[in-house]
Amino acid sequence: MDKLRITGGRSLHGRIRISGAKNAVLPILAASLLANESVSIRRVPQLQDVSTMMNLLSTMGVGVVVESSDGVGIDPSTISNPFADYSLVKTMRASILVLGPLLAKVGEAIVSLPGGCAIGARPVNLHVDGLRALGAEVAVENGYIHAKASQLKGAHILLDSVTVTGTQNLMMAATLADGKTVLENAAREPEVVDLANFLNRMGAKISGAGSATIKIEGVESLHGVEYNVIADRIETGTYLVAAAITGGSVELVDTNPVLLESVLLKLEEAGADLDIRENSIALDMGGRRAQAVTLTTSPHPAFPTDMQAQFMALNTVAKGVGMVTETIFENRFMHVPELQRMGANIRMQGHTVVVDGVESLTGARVMATDLRASAGLVLAGLAAKGETVIERIYHIDRGYETIEEKLMQLGADIERLP
Repeated sequence: MDKLRITGGRSLHGRIRISGAKNAVLPILAASLLANESVSIRRVPQLQDVSTMMNLLSTMGVGVVVESSDGVGIDPSTISNPFADYSLVKTMRASILVLGPLLAKVGEAIVSLPGGCAIGARPVNLHVDGLRALGAEVAVENGYIHAKASQLKGAHILLDSVTVTGTQNLMMAATLADGKTVLENAAREPEVVDLANFLNRMGAKISGAGSATIKIEGVESLHGVEYNVIADRIETGTYLVAAAITGGSVELVDTNPVLLESVLLKLEEAGADLDIRENSIALDMGGRRAQAVTLTTSPHPAFPTDMQAQFMALNTVAKGVGMVTETIFENRFMHVPELQRMGANIRMQGHTVVVDGVESLTGARVMATDLRASAGLVLAGLAAKGETVIERIYHIDRGYETIEEKLMQLGADIERLP
């Protein structure tokens, strides 16, 4: 397995371009199954999860073509096998997003229960219950979800809890249903909005995306389209923290500041100077040490759980005491022992972590446990004295496009070791 070796202590400076959003492109790739014609998707990041989704579509008989360095063509007219095998689904939870589109398009879907990061329980019962409300027959047996429906029917669905993938799956299924569907307590994340925009460009009739109530008027068919995926707000936030934790400065282009307002507010609270424009964000710490911040993760538009580990890393070397409370996933503090190995002063109190900032961390050999924990350890390594080696970085390759190359552009001493 590859590793990352980082010699920390360098202040990062420079300009980098932000990639398309992993959490937007995966549901959009799945949604392409709904079209009757070929679809071209632009700004597709080169990530392991994206490759997995493309492979999954290929196993279903779908035509998948790499059209450019960041462009993918999907021909869903050749679906022959509405089956998502465990061997692919086990590595990526987003694989479950093919369930709704397959059921709506071909009337049947057999999808393995998903895997992915071990950050906590993310039950699929909301997906199953929602599809049953739309008129599907659904059985869960032998590790697979088997759903059938000759024609889905519009329904009023109140989700018991906010679920991003559940909202996306049911929204996709409802686009070809007979009649009107209303999703209450829907997720409001920008990636949900981007999926709705993509579907509407193909001829769907969806309104309310970005609010807690989404309405879908079913249509008979969807056509092909060319579409650009939104910027990755989590990658944006991660590189902003990379500059902040090293006392440096960075300009990020081809991003959208509106997508991460809660993160930008916390960076300003930490003492960063921000220059926010329509498609770029510049951060300058001026060599200063950050101030500790207190935060609580919650569904969008509040502070995202996917930025929790990065801010915890920032707090480890900040002035003062910061408290980090995790309300989304129960196992999302697995990076704490690794940060402690680097000299962080951290105390766990249930779902809250108290971080008392130290002058500096020291390099150590650490192990990545999930995607965002990996990013937090990279940031800690950038700020630490000496050499840090991060093992099991296949996690980070699932969500960050060429992270070591982008950090090198900013002056980091980082290399990938086979």
